[in-house]
Amino acid sequence: MVRNVLGSVLALAGAAAAVLSPFRDWYDGRPGRHYRIDELFTGLTGSRPGTLGSIFLAFLFAALLAVVGVALRSRLLVASAGVVVLGFTVLWMVRQGESVGSLTVAADGSGLQWGVANAVGGAVLLLLGAVVMSGRQGGRRPARGGRDQPYTAPGSENPDTWPPTQEPGPSVQTSTLPEPEPDPYTGPTAAPRRPGPEDQDAAPHPVVPGEGPGSHRPPRP
Repeated sequence: MVRNVLGSVLALAGAAAAVLSPFRDWYDGRPGRHYRIDELFTGLTGSRPGTLGSIFLAFLFAALLAVVGVALRSRLLVASAGVVVLGFTVLWMVRQGESVGSLTVAADGSGLQWGVANAVGGAVLLLLGAVVMSGRQGGRRPARGGRDQPYTAPGSENPDTWPPTQEPGPSVQTSTLPEPEPDPYTGPTAAPRRPGPEDQDAAPHPVVPGEGPGSHRPPRP
């Protein structure tokens, strides 16, 4: 975040310096807006074109490109703006050197002046801003705890194999002893029943010697 802010400030400052440079003197008291943009490819002349037909048009396009790059946090667009400004400035210096024979810096203002310095400085600031910017982040960070990740059941990566098959693993050794047979179920134990009057007739009577069927019992006196 801090790098994007710092890079944006540098890029905007460089774009402003590049746009303002054609309104200052470039060489021997001649401002940059008096150089036709097509003369940078064919050769410099003494004509004075309009502002939109001069080198100002190229720098204005570079400034717009830099503003869009800052808005989109695009390092590529900001760097492209710096290359455009620096490229047209160097191309002007080549054509100006061919026109006068050499480029000089004189104290009386007969050589290179502050307009060229502003253009070169603006290009450097644009390139430096593109380097400082961190650009757009690639994607949104997941929330803590992995809440953005849907829950995946174990083994359900491939839905065609659900339910998951058990992977072969080390065999588990089981006991070879025979299991004890369960006891047969006999049911609940019946509680003992108390004898009642109906059991008196069925109870066996004690046998008295001399009594019983076929025995003769003498009469009592």
